Amino acid sequence: MSKKITQTAGRQQLGKFAPMFAHLNDDVLFGEVWNEEAIDVKTKCIITVVSLMASGITDSSLGYHLQNAKNNGVTKEEIAAIITHATMYVGWPKGWAVFRQAKEIWNEEAPAQSEKDAYQNTIFFPIGEENPYGQFFVGRSYLAPLTTEQVPVYNVTFEPGCRNNWHIHHAACGGGQMLICVGGRGWYQEWGKEPVELTPGTVINIPAGVKHWHGAAADSWFSHLALEIPGEDGKAEWMEPVSEEDYNALG
Repeated sequence: MSKKITQTAGRQQLGKFAPMFAHLNDDVLFGEVWNEEAIDVKTKCIITVVSLMASGITDSSLGYHLQNAKNNGVTKEEIAAIITHATMYVGWPKGWAVFRQAKEIWNEEAPAQSEKDAYQNTIFFPIGEENPYGQFFVGRSYLAPLTTEQVPVYNVTFEPGCRNNWHIHHAACGGGQMLICVGGRGWYQEWGKEPVELTPGTVINIPAGVKHWHGAAADSWFSHLALEIPGEDGKAEWMEPVSEEDYNALG
């Protein structure tokens, strides 16, 4: 059973002035007729639009039912064919009048999102701009500085299959890095140890002097916060890329 349709416009606008009309509008028309299951809601939307069109009604009620038709799955191609077909029987002026409203409603469809924009909608932190350290990565990555005060924090985002080279965070004292996964799925590995899968909420503490790499899974975008642990004479040493054989074995 589809979602129950409810309506309160009758009572809101005419409840005191015409309570019977409000009852018939809200409880009978929308409460019973629109919820009757012999005809699906999409078909009812089409019938209603054609009925209003045939009656020459092109006020706000037509706009409401055109929007309702779109919300219930009537596509731009379908509404164009419906109006064109009905025009053959009810007249060209009515067809033109309905098309003017329909064109505005279906032209509101948002353009298709890029994979990057779609992924951005799944995480809280900004993806940022293309990573200026991209020369040390296989694939495309992005960097968004969140704060550079006290403990610097960056959001690093990897496209599917992207990973950084083996590297070491050096420091004379203190230092190192902390990673907090905030989106997608990725991997972290220290030299000589098994890789660790990263999913939202995973925290990785990387001591200074440890050779490691991290990046996205082959089939997933991936983002982590990178926190630079305070230390003396800190610097990163970038090394060789992760071998294709080792990366492809991760899954």
